Amino acid sequence: MSARIGARTSGDSSKILLVLRTLLAAATCAVLIPGAFASDCDRSCLRNVLDQYLSAVVQHNPSAVPLTPGYRQTENAVIRRPGQGIWQTAKALGKVQRRYFDTVTENVAFFGTLEETSGNAAVVTLRLKVSDRKVAEAEWYLARKGDPGIGVGAGAQADNSFWDPEYLAAHQPMERIVPKSERVSREDLISITNSYFDSLSAHDGHVMIAHPGCVRLENGVSTTQRDAPANLPPTTAGIFNGKTDCMNERAMTNIFAVVARRFPVVDEEAGTVLGLGVFLRKPGVAMRRNQFSEWFVIDQGKIRAIYSSMFYPDQDALVPNWPPYNGNWPVLPAPK
Repeated sequence: MSARIGARTSGDSSKILLVLRTLLAAATCAVLIPGAFASDCDRSCLRNVLDQYLSAVVQHNPSAVPLTPGYRQTENAVIRRPGQGIWQTAKALGKVQRRYFDTVTENVAFFGTLEETSGNAAVVTLRLKVSDRKVAEAEWYLARKGDPGIGVGAGAQADNSFWDPEYLAAHQPMERIVPKSERVSREDLISITNSYFDSLSAHDGHVMIAHPGCVRLENGVSTTQRDAPANLPPTTAGIFNGKTDCMNERAMTNIFAVVARRFPVVDEEAGTVLGLGVFLRKPGVAMRRNQFSEWFVIDQGKIRAIYSSMFYPDQDALVPNWPPYNGNWPVLPAPK
């Protein structure tokens, strides 16, 4: 009898010891990796990280912001290490400063202008990936005065890309919080944004889910060319010289396909989406690709305005150079 009781007691003790060891291991992990259990970064947290990062860049001081050990940064798809590139040339934030937040992906972004040591302002998009309240990724799009243009047959953009930070400052994106009753779901915001890229690839403006009178600025320059409807809302009426409409198919003729599409920032409160990708030219055409960041302001379920910072990479440049498109997007050689 006593042997049986002793065996049963020993077995129970082993089970209790196993449970205690398991709990101790879990507690140890929680101490060693606190971010795995409670590191969600809300809008206020994301704003603080972004502002801290921008301040560090302007101060030319990478140590002034927490970076993860594997921090990765690109400027127009070129890899930069902390202290290089924009860390040396940034002087101050410019006249346009818009901030957007995605608490689902923990991405935060800046669109606006940045004063540089050259004396000119760059039109920029900056995307940051936050991990455990540290910056893990920084993806910069910088449009500067005198940047290469699209090349042969591109008219005003043949030699130099568009650039007009002053016009952007006079026609910058509105700051807003969409009332909860008027918000569109995250999935629909992405689909509405993607309809713009689908329309460019299909060369059919009717594919686009946009308001008549939708406006678009590329590096601060208005690219919408049709006459604006007479009944534009106050947010856009009268500010684009009467020429507007994102559905203009004339602008689609030199785009073969919109590839490497990404939507890393979906700000549901602001009704704004960041779309990234590459505009490819027709095979054999001697025009440059362009890699773009485009901000889509969506109002009442349709695109109201688009603001872009983009550049024209060399034919052999690695674009977009971010997962899942790390390498070079295929480019056929120009005809001889």
